[in-house]
Amino acid sequence: MSLLLNPQNYDSPQKDLPSREIMKKTIHFFEDKGLKSIKEDDQASRWYTDFLKFIKEEQVFSSLLTPSGYGAPDSRFDLSRICEFNEISAFYSLSYQYTYQVSILGLGPIWMGDNEKAKHLTAQYLRDGGIFAFGLSEKAHGADLYSNEMALSSTNDGNYLANGGKYYIGNANEAALVSTFAKYKDTQDYVFFVVDTQHRNYKLIKKISTSGVRAAYVGDYELIEYPITQDEILSSGALAWDSALSTINIGKFQLGFASIGICTHAYYEALNHASNRELYGKKVTDFPHIQKIFTESYARLIAMKLYALRSLDYFRSASDDDRRYLLFNPIQKMKVTTQGMKIIEMLLDAIAAKGFEQDTYFETAIRDIGMIPRLEGTTHVNIALVIKFISNYFFNSTEYPVIPKRDDPADDSYLFRQKAGKLASIRFPNYRLAYEGVQIPNVTVFQEQIELFRSFLEQASPNKEQLKNIDYMLALGEMFTLIVYAQLILENSKLHSISSALLDEIFGFLVRDFAQFALTQVSNYNNSAQQEDLLKAMMKKPYLDPATTRTLWENEVIPLIGTYQHA
Repeated sequence: MSLLLNPQNYDSPQKDLPSREIMKKTIHFFEDKGLKSIKEDDQASRWYTDFLKFIKEEQVFSSLLTPSGYGAPDSRFDLSRICEFNEISAFYSLSYQYTYQVSILGLGPIWMGDNEKAKHLTAQYLRDGGIFAFGLSEKAHGADLYSNEMALSSTNDGNYLANGGKYYIGNANEAALVSTFAKYKDTQDYVFFVVDTQHRNYKLIKKISTSGVRAAYVGDYELIEYPITQDEILSSGALAWDSALSTINIGKFQLGFASIGICTHAYYEALNHASNRELYGKKVTDFPHIQKIFTESYARLIAMKLYALRSLDYFRSASDDDRRYLLFNPIQKMKVTTQGMKIIEMLLDAIAAKGFEQDTYFETAIRDIGMIPRLEGTTHVNIALVIKFISNYFFNSTEYPVIPKRDDPADDSYLFRQKAGKLASIRFPNYRLAYEGVQIPNVTVFQEQIELFRSFLEQASPNKEQLKNIDYMLALGEMFTLIVYAQLILENSKLHSISSALLDEIFGFLVRDFAQFALTQVSNYNNSAQQEDLLKAMMKKPYLDPATTRTLWENEVIPLIGTYQHA
């Protein structure tokens, strides 16, 4: 059975009936609405009142986003089903996923804070169908927390007045509460507080028009002498700072599943179109280059999902003693989402002009897919974070119990008390363990590239000047990212029924991508002779076996034709 989501024969991986019902009803809502209506809302930039009505009636956000103890008996903050809903909602339109995504962000500082009154109020708002917002970024500084200008000033009665603006804030029009990041004006300590979008001192300046997520609301708001009491303050000082970083850890992780949902829908539509079209007396899908596009993009899509699900296992199993997710999460954010861009670009080459027609899903995917890697920390920001783990990953291994597949119903409460900082203390098991017992040609070639990269770090590590060159280190980070990406894909291929042909195809493109990054390192930067020799040795060619590719095309790609047709 394919790992790809298919609404027409969907079997949710959730173990409990209420969770399965949420996914099933959500799919029914969108299938009944139909692509034509979704596209009309998109083109008219129409706010999705029908979707929010559905969310309220079925208690979707209330069930999925309220931690145990604050809501109904079946409510819990369970990343497994939270991520599944991200994939399903984005499958239909990133606009729907966006209102959910930014609600998750807005809720983070509330559940992480120490204001119990605010938590119970929030649970009630969720039961009432409320959505939430995360007031972090500012027009002049983006998401630079240090430069934050929103301020709380003390008043004579022991309360505060908030003044300042926030920019590019999702749900800024109708959020029940906006978690807003600021500083106390007198002490310059950090603070998180909540505001009500309907309050007269909350000024909604405008909707920021974007090429994608048109039906969503991305806003610009200002607080003018907004009164704040202790009831609205969520956290102060170190807790407020940690809440900002930990919320982003949770939020950016979701974007990988959104990319997977978009690519899956676009893949079905492109494959159906190409298989029903004839050129020069032949089916388009009979052309070898078209088969290559669909086979490779299928392999890249399955790889995205294998990585995302495996990194989810690590995130759900996190503790103060096992914080490996702090490496895997930024890779989920930058690698899975940029792979999504790559897939849409490849598929567009297969269907050409059809992809730009306004009544297709694909046209929305083209606009939306490129937004995802650039939201909540750019690709470069996430690679810069990933680089910090290189030394421990290769040279300071330790033993851990094997992390199982985590699809059990559980409240992932550690998310709200994540330990911040001290990345240098995070260690990993030997990366070679994932490769044990795997005898597949391109996996072997990729292993050779990994060992050459390790030798590069050991024998020809970057000098002081190269270490200071952010560009140089980011390019090196791309290769390291691919090594970690491959590890989790391989681990998860053992937990899911992945054919050897598919695994060989996945590692075939990993070998090519790795060689391309090595070439970038040689052709764009000054390297020592030893560095250059090792980088050139990394430019390996994958093992090419037409029979393997043919097997994958016939057994896994062709059977997908016509399996999903949108309403």
